[in-house]
Amino acid sequence: MNDTSPRIIASTVRPRLTAEIMEQTGLSEDVLQELVHSFYGKVRRDIVLAPIFEARIKDWPPHLGRMCAFWSSVALMTGRYSGAPVPAHLGLPVKWSHFERWLALFRETAEEVCSPAGATLVVEKAERIARSLHVAIGDVAAKVPTLR
Repeated sequence: MNDTSPRIIASTVRPRLTAEIMEQTGLSEDVLQELVHSFYGKVRRDIVLAPIFEARIKDWPPHLGRMCAFWSSVALMTGRYSGAPVPAHLGLPVKWSHFERWLALFRETAEEVCSPAGATLVVEKAERIARSLHVAIGDVAAKVPTLR
C-alpha cells in the first residue's frame, strides 16, 4: 500500500474534515447528543409523531445511541454510523405532513441547541434526508415536496 491508498487518505482526511466542520459550525459530539436527545424528547411528546415512534421503538436508549452516531456521521463526517435508514423506515404509516412536523420540531430544536451555523448545517441535512425518505418509503403518489 502506498501513501495515496484510499485507506490511508481516509484515515488522514476524515479527522481533518471533521475538525474543520466542528470549527466552522460549533458542532461537536456533545452538541449533537443534546440535539438528538432534546429532539426525540419532543417527538415522544408530540401528538402527531409520538404514536408512530412509540409503535416501532420499544427500547429508546439504543435508538438514541444509533441516532447520535447517525448525526455524527451526517453532520461531522465521522463515519460512526453504519446502517440502512431506508429499510428501517419502510412500512411506516406516514405522509409528507408527518415529515413536515418532524422537520418543524427538528428546526426548533436545532435553533435551541446549536450555534446558528450548526443549526443551518443540520437543518439542511435533515431536509434532504426527509425528502429522500419520503420518496423512498412510498408516499410517491403525493407531489415531491420542495423545501423552503
